[in-house]
Amino acid sequence: MSIEQPVQSAVSVMQVPPLQFGGGFIELAVFFLLLALVAAVLGARGVAGLSMKIAKWLVIIFIVLAVVSFLL
Repeated sequence: MSIEQPVQSAVSVMQVPPLQFGGGFIELAVFFLLLALVAAVLGARGVAGLSMKIAKWLVIIFIVLAVVSFLL
């Protein structure tokens, strides 16, 4: 067994990216916004209102997480 093998395995372990939460809040917010617009055009006011509320909260969560990640 050569000395190079432990060094190579240690290097490969160090190159593993950290676990991160992908999020996707903006994509979901846009989806719910489009759903709200389509529902409003079709006359489903309840679905449109609920979709707008969900989109609004997703945007707020995105902004808060973005500010926190920039500060830390």
